[in-house]
Amino acid sequence: MNTTSTNWTHDEFKAYILLYAANCDHIENRQEREYILSKVDRKTYEDIHYELDADNDYQSIQKIIASIERFDYSESELQRLTAEIMELFLADDELDTVEQCIYMMLKKILNKN
Repeated sequence: MNTTSTNWTHDEFKAYILLYAANCDHIENRQEREYILSKVDRKTYEDIHYELDADNDYQSIQKIIASIERFDYSESELQRLTAEIMELFLADDELDTVEQCIYMMLKKILNKN
């Protein structure tokens, strides 16, 4: 079984990439959780959180790359998603070094296509 392919909806993908970003420092704080829940419904959040928790970092990145390719996002959609990731990181008014590194990596992945 290919553990890096998905059949996510757009909302499930958004939940996954935001949860991946929020958990990059292994701490998902209240502000980050509230931000994600403002973008996706609670069931999607919980289902995708369960999946993310089961994935290793390699699987997560591969799922993100595969989903971007599958959805064939426009440049403006990818820019909006990049902006939402930064908004998530700034939800607690801090942008630590780990978050900066993950943001740059995700931005590179999102703008690669």
